[in-house]
Amino acid sequence: METDDVSVREQLFHNRVRETIICILLFTCLYMVCYLVLTHFKKTAEFVTDDIEDATVNKIALWLCTFTLSVAACAVLLLPISILSNEVLLTFPHSYYMQWLNGSLIHGLWNLVFLFSNLSLVFLMPFAYFFTESEGFAGSKKGVMARVYEAVVLLLLLALLVLGIVWVASALLHDNIARKSLYDLWEYYLPYLYSGISLFGVLMLLLCTPFGLSRMFSVTGSLLVKPRLLEDIEDTLSCSMFEENSLRRKLNCGNRSCLSKLNMEALRQEYQTVRTKRVALEMRRKASPWQRNLGYPLVMIALLALTVMCVLMVCFNVLELLLDETAMPRGMEDPHLGMASFSMFGSLGAAVQVVLILYLMLSSVVGFYSSSLFCGLLPRAKDTNLTQIIANCVSLLILSSALPVFSRTLGITRFDLLGDFGRYNWLGNFYVVFLYNMMFAGLTSASLIKTVTWAVQRELIRAFGLHRLPLTVSRSTVPFRLLLASGLSKIQ
Repeated sequence: METDDVSVREQLFHNRVRETIICILLFTCLYMVCYLVLTHFKKTAEFVTDDIEDATVNKIALWLCTFTLSVAACAVLLLPISILSNEVLLTFPHSYYMQWLNGSLIHGLWNLVFLFSNLSLVFLMPFAYFFTESEGFAGSKKGVMARVYEAVVLLLLLALLVLGIVWVASALLHDNIARKSLYDLWEYYLPYLYSGISLFGVLMLLLCTPFGLSRMFSVTGSLLVKPRLLEDIEDTLSCSMFEENSLRRKLNCGNRSCLSKLNMEALRQEYQTVRTKRVALEMRRKASPWQRNLGYPLVMIALLALTVMCVLMVCFNVLELLLDETAMPRGMEDPHLGMASFSMFGSLGAAVQVVLILYLMLSSVVGFYSSSLFCGLLPRAKDTNLTQIIANCVSLLILSSALPVFSRTLGITRFDLLGDFGRYNWLGNFYVVFLYNMMFAGLTSASLIKTVTWAVQRELIRAFGLHRLPLTVSRSTVPFRLLLASGLSKIQ
């Protein structure tokens, strides 16, 4: 009997060690990738300075930002890893090499992401901001530790303020829970605070994702070579080159004739616009016919199919909410991996769910940075200061930590929420979930219809406008053709 107990304890110990090693390896890989991303965007001048103290503080803050961004990446991968793990165990149920992939590992990942998300949002990111802005208390000895003391004091004051706000909010909403003591900080107040942050993130996803789904067409189109119906690339390129040379001569003559600064600035802007157009035309001419005529339509069709699929799945989820109570998002204690597929279409449906979840996250990020309220946070390569990096990490963590709740609420997947992600009170409210689904379907459909119709009209106008240009002007009248080309581009 004692031998059996020892073997069981050894097995539990080995399982715990194996899960710890896997989590550390996963987080280390994500940390290195996130560090490379942040070093690509950070402003080098803030880390290479004569002031060693400022450089040290900035490096510590950058490490904290890297940790937060790694947690955000883990939160994005939670549902895809869980869904794919279930399908792998269904495909290889008795494989010796897949025994490490179990429900305990997945459940531990969810708990760690929840813990580190709380830690980053409540402590690490506020501390990083206060740390970079602090200078030490008046009269204290200057140095890094003096700035640490000031940052810690400010963080404690902020924590007391937030705790008081949470206590008042709980007292207003739940009279019987408001009498809880401060000893329930970890069991009640912190999850309650994170529930509010998650609700804020889900509302941000509701606003950013439909806008991002419509913006994905224009953003992707700017990265690809667009086909042009009834257009002669060589003819259009020669016109752009003639116009660019003409503007260059005007700039040279203007420098010698001392034109006004206003006219010179207008000429420079026009020259840059024409030059950018000429470079784009040269790229289109160098592109292969397959890339120019087939790549762009296929990508646009794929984006349209993914968007329509998201809307249809949300509409189907709305019908299920009206007919079946099990469609409501809820939490579960044990994922029971390898028992049944979470999609009615099997492994193919699970793969589609993973693609849709990642597509929704990408669209929400595009919509977030495209909105007029947050476009100022858009990072620039080698020109993003540390304060902007902190703000970007906090924003991405809020969006990514709400992604599992967002995907389950919309019915994109049937994988129920694990750990503390399923403890949010508002998830059990039918009217909140139903209204959320209806608003997402309505906003996405309206944005999609508007984007597609306007895009088709714009392409048709451009195509037939360019088609009429060579017919109305002879090839010998180059200056007149240039004038018409520039006028047509201004009208468009």
